[in-house]
Amino acid sequence: MKRVAVACLSLLFLCGSECRAQSVHIRVLSRFHAKQFEVRPEGNIPVLAVIAGKSFFLQPGASDSTVGIAADGDALKTVIHGGELPAADLRLSYPSSYAPFGLAIPGGMIRHYRGMLVVTVHDGELVAEVTMDLEDATASAVDAEAEPGTPLEALKAQAIVTRSYYFAAKGRHANDEFCDLTHCQVLRGLPAENSAASRATRETEGLVLEYQEKPFAPMFTRSCGGRTRTPAEVGMPANGYPYYSVVCDYCHTTPYRWSRKLSAADAAIVAEGESGRLAVDRRLGWNAVPSNTFGVRKDGNEVILEGTGQGHGIGLCQRGARAMAELGASYREILQHYFPNTRLEFYRNSNP
Repeated sequence: MKRVAVACLSLLFLCGSECRAQSVHIRVLSRFHAKQFEVRPEGNIPVLAVIAGKSFFLQPGASDSTVGIAADGDALKTVIHGGELPAADLRLSYPSSYAPFGLAIPGGMIRHYRGMLVVTVHDGELVAEVTMDLEDATASAVDAEAEPGTPLEALKAQAIVTRSYYFAAKGRHANDEFCDLTHCQVLRGLPAENSAASRATRETEGLVLEYQEKPFAPMFTRSCGGRTRTPAEVGMPANGYPYYSVVCDYCHTTPYRWSRKLSAADAAIVAEGESGRLAVDRRLGWNAVPSNTFGVRKDGNEVILEGTGQGHGIGLCQRGARAMAELGASYREILQHYFPNTRLEFYRNSNP
């Protein structure tokens, strides 16, 4: 669908061509269908706001540093320094490279990012896209996707899978490269520098997975149920890598088990594969059918599904990777196990 954008708010950062080449564009906060945002600078870098030819400096921590943004039909209006101004030409810029900012839904929650922000209006709702450095995006997604307490080597494996996905899977949406939902990868904002996700990202900086000398967008799953699946088994395309089915020792010996009761009609939809499972989950809830690995038995007019695993079961098994790391496996060993016949390469010059 073509985006209707009659007004735009941009946070622009001046950085070199290398910075831009390593950036990703991610649509954020879309699931909230927001009609109002607040943007505020963070850290210690002042922001220059230019609206309708007028310039304003926003100083982090100052009482008047917040910009209010609201959808007004198909228009965008802003409030800055206590006054309302038209936003057809509003820019917030930092004097040097990407810098931190907060994006909040008034009276709700706030997310913290580092990068460039563009806000538009579409169908009466605010649309926010953040452009950030690939390494920042990787750390943010690892922090959101990994379970608390995951060992460092498993987090490193996750960081490489996450980075590879962002590097090789651009164009997931018609108007944005990626979203911050499970459709792409969950992303909730930049983690602290001393977090385990940030450390795992730093210590694998620049590494991506390649198959036949080409980067590819690897998939991952919460729990595979005992063996990983191939895309063909669940009706999905391979997208540059064949995805061998491999035994996952931990999930095989201690599988995550589940049982669900569905109508016969919903059970028939789930049997179509991953697309059917997701269709039922969208309607009944995201845990309505946890995985594609299950047996079926009838109970009157209903159907009982008894299965193992969580997610589509393809690629890196997070549960199995965690167990491998706890037993002493390195991130390279974990990746070689779940992605046979691949190799690690640097997408840019960086220290190993």
